[in-house]
Amino acid sequence: MIGALMLDIAGTELNQEDIELLQAPQVGGMILFGRNIESPEQVRALTDHMRQIRPDILIAVDQEGGRVQRLKNGFTLLPAMGKFGELYLSQPEKAVELAEQCGWLMAAEVLAVGIDFSFAPVLDLNDISDVIGDRSFAKNMQDIIPLASAFLKGMKRAGMASTGKHFPGHGSVKADSHVAAAVDSRSYDEIYQKDMQSFIQLMPQLDALMPAHVIYDQIDPNPAGFSPYWIQQVLRSELKFDGVLFSDDLSMQAACVAGGADARIQAALNAGCDMGLVCNNRESACTALEGIANLPMPNQQRLERMRGQIPALNVGQQLDLGQDWARTRDRILEFKGQFSA
Repeated sequence: MIGALMLDIAGTELNQEDIELLQAPQVGGMILFGRNIESPEQVRALTDHMRQIRPDILIAVDQEGGRVQRLKNGFTLLPAMGKFGELYLSQPEKAVELAEQCGWLMAAEVLAVGIDFSFAPVLDLNDISDVIGDRSFAKNMQDIIPLASAFLKGMKRAGMASTGKHFPGHGSVKADSHVAAAVDSRSYDEIYQKDMQSFIQLMPQLDALMPAHVIYDQIDPNPAGFSPYWIQQVLRSELKFDGVLFSDDLSMQAACVAGGADARIQAALNAGCDMGLVCNNRESACTALEGIANLPMPNQQRLERMRGQIPALNVGQQLDLGQDWARTRDRILEFKGQFSA
């Protein structure tokens, strides 16, 4: 059974407390950060150990490309998605082709080290948000949709489920929800027309969504990830989205409006999220776990869709995934070099 809490560990291998936590029924996921990464070989040993203790665990990472990628030593350093948007302005067909190859490359490397999925791609606009910026494919929906669609196609070809973030859109909000309360005072119609279209049009390709820790105060007083309106009415009822819903990190400052870690994860799950993330704070993770210990287990069939097609292979200090991988990596790195200025 997959539980409703995703948490993290401090080091590059499991300690006794980690092992005990992994066995708690309501722990359903582990997310890896840069501090957990030494080499491909070490990461695969770590994820294999996690599965020895908890075979049904889902293991995730943020491997978007650009400034958000946790797997570095021994892995391909991917370009920011905004680079594909730059190329799209002059060579749209080439940009779409490279975006698909990058999605495949990212997913193939992540799966090779035993990680089920990366929380990707970002479907927000590159508008006024500093925390989004070139994590977004482009500044307008007409460019984002074909590029993100290609990236999603590449991920699927490699055997990885996708997570679009941050619904209904974080790009038009200046505040960084990691460190501050983020409020968007626009009307529903403006958000729908400007920010939501990438999520709506790509929904048939998406396995999961991550709601934004943003309060759209003209629409609902709760951040989207704690909002029955956004999750149950808009996503589930009106848009008919039946994929997984992950809360964004419940340790982020913008999530604190809901109270302590136990209250936050309860609010997220009660609003309709399938799994809540509590990262970089073990005390909060334990508090959250206590807070949901007696809640029903989440929808298993839905969460099972996130399980990656992890290959059975011996991973060394450097990745070597064959000729197709080597050619694709070289092409993406060549592109990154051309657009790095």
